[in-house]
Amino acid sequence: MTLRRTRQRPLLDLDAARLGKEERLMQEVATNPEVTAIQLTKSLYGANSASNQAAMRQLRARVQDKLLNHLFFLDHSDARFLVSRRYEVECLDLLHKVTILFLEGEYTLTERLLRRCARLAAQGDFTAYEEQAMQRLRSIYAAQRQQNKYEEADARLLVLRQTLALEQEAEQIHLAVVLGSEQAVAKRRAVQLKIPAYLARLEEIYEQAPTFATFFALYRVRISSAGLAGRYDDIIAETQAANTLLQAGKLNARRFDQRFNQFMNVYAHLRGRQPEAGLKLAEAFADTMHPTSSNWFYFYEHYLLLALHAREYDAALLLLHTAQKNPSYGKQRQAALERWELLEAYTELALPAEQLPLRRRNQLAVYAALTVPEYSRDKRGYNVAILIFQLVHYLQQRLLEPVLVRLERLRKYQQRHLRDAATLRSRTFLRLLLLLPEAEFDPKELALRDKTLLATLRQAPLAGEADAEVEFIPYENLWKLILNVLRQGGPQ
Repeated sequence: MTLRRTRQRPLLDLDAARLGKEERLMQEVATNPEVTAIQLTKSLYGANSASNQAAMRQLRARVQDKLLNHLFFLDHSDARFLVSRRYEVECLDLLHKVTILFLEGEYTLTERLLRRCARLAAQGDFTAYEEQAMQRLRSIYAAQRQQNKYEEADARLLVLRQTLALEQEAEQIHLAVVLGSEQAVAKRRAVQLKIPAYLARLEEIYEQAPTFATFFALYRVRISSAGLAGRYDDIIAETQAANTLLQAGKLNARRFDQRFNQFMNVYAHLRGRQPEAGLKLAEAFADTMHPTSSNWFYFYEHYLLLALHAREYDAALLLLHTAQKNPSYGKQRQAALERWELLEAYTELALPAEQLPLRRRNQLAVYAALTVPEYSRDKRGYNVAILIFQLVHYLQQRLLEPVLVRLERLRKYQQRHLRDAATLRSRTFLRLLLLLPEAEFDPKELALRDKTLLATLRQAPLAGEADAEVEFIPYENLWKLILNVLRQGGPQ
């Protein structure tokens, strides 16, 4: 035992009867996240002098260090978080402790905790942590001249390192596919061409090392392959097969993320044009996602899209408000915030105008006027969505000139960027929109002319993720909305 310790308290005392400057700083920032450094300095030190600013910088550094120390005491037991995190943190906690004990020369306790760590890591299929524990055990046995235990640890370490090398190769393939799938259209298609070879190699790896990590890489790449190709029924089948394996005890329950599996099932129903069934799945799944989870907003994007596709527009508005009330809403990446802005615009586009406050209607008008699409073949399908939103908005406003301008932009966009077979739905819908001026915006005339194009739209094959088509509201429903708008009066 040693009495060595740091002089300063390592944690903030947030329950103290009398708060010190560190706790007061934490309290003020929590109360007002937008508070400035100058305001904090004046509040805590009375004036914004140079010496007080220096003291404030030191105070902030101490508070940050202590907040980081609180990470050691977070509760990871909430079932809405990733299931593996509690078991992974338990292994990391033991590895941290045994490192300190080993440096202090406490070999007996270190050995006992390392064996416990290795056992927990093996139960959770954390090969990397078991390898670290076994490596430290081997060092202890070598230092203590325990030949038999040393050889036992050395043999186990050899197997673990061979397994770990295969797991790392599988992870590298998986990450290459994930990263490529998030890139521009051309790069996604390039990744799609490599996937058959990737899958063949992953199957070989899984046969050689049937661990959770190698299964997970194979499972994720299979799902990515199906998504890029538009085989959404295959994604549903893959998620159901994984769930069956889990129920049969053939997948590690400490590692398999059922939330991701459920989400991909929901996602496949959305992209596979089964919105009603997908909406029911999403409703059941929503409570399993913690609001602070990094994927919460991504799930709610799809939940809201399912409501829009199922024509549950009031429900979509409630989901939108739920997302906007999340304290982390404004902390999303800029690209995510722009998607939410477009989701909000489409949700409100589908609602009766009188259901929106006047202030919000004015904001929509500004958004329609100022949002400018970036014309590039490699955008993720949002150019068409923005132009279509603007067009429908100006049809609702009965403004002829802006409508004609957007129609001309859509015509040029179609000629330049929508030539591939995979863009058939967008191309067909734009042809429908180009009927508007030909029929002089007469809904009766349009209803006579649209039948062939609507049939083509319904029969168009599902677009894969590689082709970047985005429909915030299905084109068939959007066309009905346009005809209803025109029945109330055409643009002038």
